[in-house]
Amino acid sequence: MISYVVTVAVSIAAGIAALTSAVPSLFAHREALGLVTILFIVIMNLRGVRESGKFFSIPTYFAIGVLGFLVVVGVVRSLYDSQSVPLAINSADSSVGLESLTLFLILRAFAVGCSAVTGMEVISNGVKAFRAPESKNAATTMIWMSVILGSLFIGVSWLAYHYGILPKADETVVSQLARVTFGTGAVYYAIQIGTMILLILAANSAFAGFPHLASILARDGFMPHQMATFGDRLVFSNGIIILGLFACVLLVLFEGDTHALIPLYAIGVFVSFTISQSGMVRSWLKRKGDHWRVKLVVNGMGAITTGIATAIIATTKFWDGSWIVLLLVTLLIMMFRGIRSHYKAVKEQIALTRDSRPPRPRHNLVLIPISGVNRSVVRAVDYARSRGGTSKPCWLMSTRKKLR
Repeated sequence: MISYVVTVAVSIAAGIAALTSAVPSLFAHREALGLVTILFIVIMNLRGVRESGKFFSIPTYFAIGVLGFLVVVGVVRSLYDSQSVPLAINSADSSVGLESLTLFLILRAFAVGCSAVTGMEVISNGVKAFRAPESKNAATTMIWMSVILGSLFIGVSWLAYHYGILPKADETVVSQLARVTFGTGAVYYAIQIGTMILLILAANSAFAGFPHLASILARDGFMPHQMATFGDRLVFSNGIIILGLFACVLLVLFEGDTHALIPLYAIGVFVSFTISQSGMVRSWLKRKGDHWRVKLVVNGMGAITTGIATAIIATTKFWDGSWIVLLLVTLLIMMFRGIRSHYKAVKEQIALTRDSRPPRPRHNLVLIPISGVNRSVVRAVDYARSRGGTSKPCWLMSTRKKLR
């Protein structure tokens, strides 16, 4: 759940960073632009899953297309150009990125790179949102997503290495690559727009996963039951609104800085990966079934590798923000257990056993003070007689003088 919230904040912040790289004058307004974007995505998801999917599909294809075009053209030029054209790097800028090669530096680079494979869990949590056969379509989607992700990631990494590109606070690596490959013409702006669209729409996957996950927890009694209630458009409206609200808070707290949000992103995802893979190992040991040994080995390797990644990220990124996620995980578990205890206590209080039944309703005595008899008094008495469990009303007729 923490990862979904951070996913929205990171994706929106990265998308706005792509926009401000192309239009530097908007850099000072990145927080406001991020909040408006989150609000827009919330509204679109409240309209329904299929409606939002259709609306976001064409921009997604466009973004993947322009980024793929950048990678293909850039790699071809880097391989077949007679001369490589690395970016000119100022000595002042390069000295900031230089550091002696140590084991800790390698582990830290590994921890940062692990964030590139996050997002895969969205498919598994949202299988029910696919058309039938759901599992087959979800598996096909995951395969295509892995191929696209791997191709773009390796291509961009190679180009950044070839041209000697270093990160900048006010310009993304993709922006620098597009500028080196195509200049600052129409293709450059198309790539920046496509990158912005793709990153912003990446947040939409969290709006599909978070409400479903919250509904599962609600059905099991670990979250308020309202989280499992459908809205007017057959979506979990409460989960969508809560996700958007917390993402806005996170974006404001970290001032829309992608690099500050990344440590929160990676640790939460890999904790989830490790727990889920370990749970599958335990499941195969208990249930067995067809080819359970092969499945046990696969999930066991997954648990070990993601567990190592979790330990590395938690260690190397602890003071960069990982401690926040570890603290939030503890607090959320306490909250879940408290909600579970509340529902359990309520269930015990309202349970009906064979040896006991709720007490019968007692008869009530209704007193109607009046100063005289008229139509309104008769209606009041009739209403009192109509109430269940009410004995015969008593007329209390008095005057101010007698009361004294």
